[in-house]
Amino acid sequence: MLKGKNILLGITGGIAAYKVCSLIRLYKKAGANVRVVVTPNALKFVTKLTLQTLSNNDVYVEQFDIDEYKPEHIALTEADIFVIAPATANTIGKIANGIGDNLLTTTACAFNKPFLLAPAMNNNMWENKFVQENLTKLKNAGYNILNPSEGFLACGTNAVGRMREPEEIFEETVKILKTVR
Repeated sequence: MLKGKNILLGITGGIAAYKVCSLIRLYKKAGANVRVVVTPNALKFVTKLTLQTLSNNDVYVEQFDIDEYKPEHIALTEADIFVIAPATANTIGKIANGIGDNLLTTTACAFNKPFLLAPAMNNNMWENKFVQENLTKLKNAGYNILNPSEGFLACGTNAVGRMREPEEIFEETVKILKTVR
């Protein structure tokens, strides 16, 4: 289904990061090559070794490797789609405002193909007017947003803010890639 497709998967620092392990497996089973870029905080929720093992690729974290400079933020843009799951309010705000202060957001600034963002956050954050303005700005710029669902959140409430399930993100990725020539 995704044979020959290159997927760049961005993972940010939210509890929903554990779900991306299943998402990577779905992409790989469908024949995609998956490269992973994470924020440093994402590695507090899922390990680099797990992501490397599942993707069969290096995991990119640091903007500048001290031993050998490679402009990874440019090299990583050679993908068919950039999926960010979970997309935290912090990362959404940075991307919407052109802020590139880590490898993931710098790569997002340089990426000029389809995006799919799967937000995940506390319901109060989701409902914050500035978060919603940033999402509107991204939608108007052509970004695909897979809004969170209602469910049990890590903070103990049952509300909107839960990242969509890996199968839903996978299906949306396939749908988007079918429309790209």
